[in-house]
Amino acid sequence: MNVFFVSLGCDKNLVDSEEMLGLLVERGIRITDHEENADIIVVNTCGFIHDAMEESVQTLLEMAEYRAGGSCKALIVTGCLAQRFKEDILEEIPEIDAVIGTGGFDRLGQVLDRVLAGEKVLHITPPEGLPHLRSRRVVTTGGHYEYLKIAEGCDKHCTYCVIPYLRGSYRSVPMEQLVEQARRLADGGVSELILVAQETTLYGVELYGEKALHRLLRELCAIPGLSWIRILYCYPEEIYPELIDVMKTEKKICHYLDLPIQHASDRILKLMGRRTTREKLEALIAKLREAMPDIALRTTLITGFPGETQEDHEELLDFIDEMEFDRLGVFTYSREDGTPAAGMDGQIDEEVKEARKAEIMELQQEISLDKGQARIGQIIEAVVEGKVADEDAYVGRTYADTPGVDGYVFIHTSYNLMSGDFVRVCVTGALEYDLIGEIYEEDEYAE
Repeated sequence: MNVFFVSLGCDKNLVDSEEMLGLLVERGIRITDHEENADIIVVNTCGFIHDAMEESVQTLLEMAEYRAGGSCKALIVTGCLAQRFKEDILEEIPEIDAVIGTGGFDRLGQVLDRVLAGEKVLHITPPEGLPHLRSRRVVTTGGHYEYLKIAEGCDKHCTYCVIPYLRGSYRSVPMEQLVEQARRLADGGVSELILVAQETTLYGVELYGEKALHRLLRELCAIPGLSWIRILYCYPEEIYPELIDVMKTEKKICHYLDLPIQHASDRILKLMGRRTTREKLEALIAKLREAMPDIALRTTLITGFPGETQEDHEELLDFIDEMEFDRLGVFTYSREDGTPAAGMDGQIDEEVKEARKAEIMELQQEISLDKGQARIGQIIEAVVEGKVADEDAYVGRTYADTPGVDGYVFIHTSYNLMSGDFVRVCVTGALEYDLIGEIYEEDEYAE
């Protein structure tokens, strides 16, 4: 049989999808890129915010057509939307054969057997523990980079967020399991490992009685074959001295941090349930830049949170202008049922949210362009992602660029390069978010 798999949402969801693909491949099921040829269709959904849910529902409706009128014998829904709406999905889209929640995707094989035997299956368990997986995940990122999910769930309970209800409390994956996974990935050709979780900074607290991300990083740095190790989703209030020290001293760790700050107004931060202040954020950023002057800092923000005034918005703009983040993304606030923020007074019109978002991104575009232009003439290391069609040019990323999220460097060269190659590039130009360069002629890679 053939399976067509759709993975929606975040990189953490992608890891789950790759694990599920591994379970199916172990059963002899082939992967197809064409839904019309699929005997089985699996959609791993996202249910984080309204836009993501709309995308998930639209995808399910499209796949339901193949179940109703094609060769598809099983349409299975997994992930956060499945956990959030459970039996409602089965009722609203009758073509769906099974719904599996976030705590049970390791039972995909058994659920599939029941579906093929003619059952409708609702497999929703409390989001507790960690999946029991013995099969090898199927790498879908291209092979030279891959994500390592180091923990599941979240304990923060920010007032706008449904993740703790969908994914459960914070559970760290034991260190020996992560090191074994990383070794297998490196043996398979992965050279860039990207650490993800709902929050990476708290790794190990409930297992080892203390934050242990720095210990895990040292273990990962010892693995042959890995060139870059990147850390995402570090809550700023949880960053600690040992983590900064290991980033300074271990050469494989990219001087890059993703800090989901969300806002800079103390009043809004408190309403959000965030555990920091603007003063503390500024102090942390100064400390990180003092320790690693070349560090690239990325943040994500929410604009239009209930009760956000024009003054709060202006304070956020001032903070962005002062901090000059290397990378920045912004979401308009999404009112999610069941969260404390959904019942707050002062809900803001969508037009106002969008206008504020546009202002933020316009400012960040100016900052990003200035930072890019300042790099003209520098020699930088980049990993090749692919070739530009019909051009003597390639697309690459620097240590400051997470795949699919940040910018690129466009590399002009007549040399033949392969995806995953590390090369040195002389920066010759800059766009708002991307760099332009050419292979550094004295580079050892140039043949």
